[in-house]
Amino acid sequence: MNQLPLRILSIDVLRAITMLLMIFVNDVAGVSNIPQWIEHTPANVDGMGFSDLIFPAFLFIVGLSLPFAIQSRKDKGAGLFSISAYIILRALALIVMGFFHVNLENYDHHSALLPYPVYTILITIAFFLVWLDYPQNLSKVKKNGFIGLGISLIVVLVLLYKGGSVAHPEGLKPHWWGILGIIGWAYLVSALVYLFAKGNLFILMLAFVVFAAINITTHTGVFTHRLWIIGDASSIVLLLGGALITSMYKKLIGTKKYLDFWILISFYGLLSFAFGMFIRPYAGGISKIYATPAWVFVCMGITILVFELLIYLIDIKQKKDWFKLIKPAGTSTLTCYLIPYLLYALFSLVHFHFPHFLSSGIGGILRSFLMAFLVIGIVYFLEKKKLRLKV
Repeated sequence: MNQLPLRILSIDVLRAITMLLMIFVNDVAGVSNIPQWIEHTPANVDGMGFSDLIFPAFLFIVGLSLPFAIQSRKDKGAGLFSISAYIILRALALIVMGFFHVNLENYDHHSALLPYPVYTILITIAFFLVWLDYPQNLSKVKKNGFIGLGISLIVVLVLLYKGGSVAHPEGLKPHWWGILGIIGWAYLVSALVYLFAKGNLFILMLAFVVFAAINITTHTGVFTHRLWIIGDASSIVLLLGGALITSMYKKLIGTKKYLDFWILISFYGLLSFAFGMFIRPYAGGISKIYATPAWVFVCMGITILVFELLIYLIDIKQKKDWFKLIKPAGTSTLTCYLIPYLLYALFSLVHFHFPHFLSSGIGGILRSFLMAFLVIGIVYFLEKKKLRLKV
């Protein structure tokens, strides 16, 4: 069996593919007359479309990267307090961004001082100012000045925000936490669990079982109260699942048990999928909107098996050049996620609309793929200019 590296490049490739598809499914949601299997499945329908697979895959990938990120900080001499602070600040950044994105959905176009696209552009610029990966040679005064400007802009935008309607005005509030916010909360819990477990596989497995049990009992009606932060634990289960796979990988590859790794990753992928299908009739079917156990485990099983294929292609067969075109989506993922907010806001400001043949059917699907590659191209350009978010 061919040797495998301790740091798997296939994680970055899987992240890039998932980010490309996330941009695609977000855009294709505005296209009419597309095959039903591409779309999100309605909440009360037992089933899932292709779009329902992308977000859980992304959560799983965050988990895959977690052990490497924490180990990297330990290798640099960071202690428990320093790493805990890093985890909390990283989670807070995602939660703040997700919080604003959710409230953009409730923005009152009529009573607000700023037009919606202007507000969207300004809040995105503020995110860049606060969380930009500033170059090492930039003076602390300039760096802190830019960060301070970003924070000040966020404060101003909080004060200017108008939500709801003229009859029923609302301020900023967590209607839900948004994609980034959900990732942030799940990351906070999972990363702290991993940190205090010190990467111990038995403790991680026990934590995974506990959170999976919370998810299952919540949807079977055994446990009726959702816990603060944890909720139904669906996102934490996916993230910890990724961390477990990577931890298993590091342990087995470190002892050169390559065949054991291939057997176990195949087993866990198939087991997860099979368990999801088994629990499906007893815990609300498959539903992304309700984050049911069947959805969690089926998606996790599919992602594990895709990840296994990519390990073979990238880390053994060295086919990473196949994915060179989308590499920025794996290295500047958060930047990639935010750029569409700027693009769509600019389209709105100049009253740009896609022609009908690019808003329906095959033409619309093609457009959505082109939009995804356009975003990645912009991110590639920004990377060349040393402009990327680092959270």
